[in-house]
Amino acid sequence: MTILILGSGGREHTFAWKLVQSPLCQKLFVAPGNSGTADIAENIDLSVTDFDAIKTLVLEKQIDMVVVGPEDPLVLGIHDFFLNDSDLKHVAVIGPQKAAAQLEGSKEFAKEFLFRHNIPTAAYQSFDASSLEAGYNFLETLSPPYVLKADGLAAGKGVLILNELDEAKAELKSMLVDAKFGAASTKVVVEEFLDGIELSCFVLTDGKHYQILPTAKDYKRIGEGDTGLNTGGMGAVSPVPFATESFLQKIEERVVKPTVAGLQKDGLDYKGFIFIGLIKVGDNPKVIEYNVRMGDPETEVVLPRLKNDLVEIFQAIANQKLDKIKIEIDERAATTVMLVSGGYPEAYEKGKEITGLLNLTDVLPFHAGAIINDGKVVTSGGRVMAITSFGDTYQEAIKKSYQNIEKLHFDKMYYRKDIGFDL
Repeated sequence: MTILILGSGGREHTFAWKLVQSPLCQKLFVAPGNSGTADIAENIDLSVTDFDAIKTLVLEKQIDMVVVGPEDPLVLGIHDFFLNDSDLKHVAVIGPQKAAAQLEGSKEFAKEFLFRHNIPTAAYQSFDASSLEAGYNFLETLSPPYVLKADGLAAGKGVLILNELDEAKAELKSMLVDAKFGAASTKVVVEEFLDGIELSCFVLTDGKHYQILPTAKDYKRIGEGDTGLNTGGMGAVSPVPFATESFLQKIEERVVKPTVAGLQKDGLDYKGFIFIGLIKVGDNPKVIEYNVRMGDPETEVVLPRLKNDLVEIFQAIANQKLDKIKIEIDERAATTVMLVSGGYPEAYEKGKEITGLLNLTDVLPFHAGAIINDGKVVTSGGRVMAITSFGDTYQEAIKKSYQNIEKLHFDKMYYRKDIGFDL
C-alpha cells in the first residue's frame, strides 16, 4: 500500500524507518519530512495543517493510509476532514477525530474527562481572565509548588511549576491577561502538585479494543539534573525500570481500561495512539495529561522495541481488528539522547552542518530538526537528532549512545549527559 506520514521530527523519521520494513509498504511519502526521511521515503514540502494541499497529494499519489505524527492537524480535525469528503473517506487515517483530540487540545476537557470516568489525577480548577480573583483564591488553598497549565496547545511549553505564591499569582495574570502563551492561555488549569516520578504509557486503540506498548520515561528540561527550561524532550529510556509488573497492572486497570471505556461511553471516535503522561505517587499511578499521538523522543525508544509489522497494526486499527494482533516486544532496553541547537529552547541558529554521521556504529540516528541543503545535512530546528541504542540494561544502551555522540559534530551542539540519572 501507499502511505503518507505527516510531520517532520524524530518521531516521523522513526515511523518511516519502521514502516518501510514492512512488505506491505510499497511506497512511502513524508510531508514535510527531514534529512532522515529523505533517505528512505519521498519528502513532499507541504504544511501538516494545509488540508486542501494534503487532499491534492493523497489523490494524486493514490495514498491508502495517512499516519498523523503531530497534534496540530488532529486537534484541527484532519480525520473528520477525510471522513466528510467523498473522495477521501476510503483512506485510513491513524489518529483520533477532532472531538476526541480535545483530550490534548484542551487541558480543561481532559481534566473533566478524567474526573467523569474516575481516573486518578490531581485536583484542579480552571480560570479565565474574568475569574482571575477566584484563581488567586484557589492558589491560596494549595500547598506549594503551584502548577499552572495553559488550556490549549503550547508546543509542550505551556506548563509552569512555581514555588512562590506571589510568583504563581503573577504568572496566572501573565497567562490570562497578558496572553503569555497567546490563545493557548485564554483559559488556565491550576492543579495541585503531585510529588513522584514521571513516566509515559502508550496505548493503541481502534475505538473498541486496545493494546499497550512499552512504557518510556523522557527528560523534559534542558539542564542536567532536570533543571532549567522545559523542552520538547532531551532523551528517553524504555522500559521504565521502576514500572514493576504490579504497577503496570494498576496502570491498565485504573487508567487504560477506564480511558478506552470512557471514550466509547462519551461517543468519542478514536483510532490511533493514546499517550498517557503518568506520575507514580507512592505506589499508585495518577494521570498528568493525555496526548493524542506518540511522544517525541519516546517514539525513538518505543517503536524500535516493537517487533511487529507496523503496517499490519495500523491496518488492524483502521478495520477495528486490533484484538487480533499479538504485540511482540524486544526484551532489551532502548535509550535515546537528543542533540539540540545551542540556545534551544530559546533563540538558536539554523543551517549548521552536521558531520560524523557515517562514523556511527550500532546505533539508530533519528533525524529531527535536520534537512539536506546543497548535499549536506544541516540543522533546521531546535531538537536536531536523537541517537538511539539498545543494550541488555539501560546503562549499557545509554553508554553506547554517548560513545557515538562523540563522533558527531555541529556548531554549538548541546546534549544532556545525564539521561537516566534518576533511575
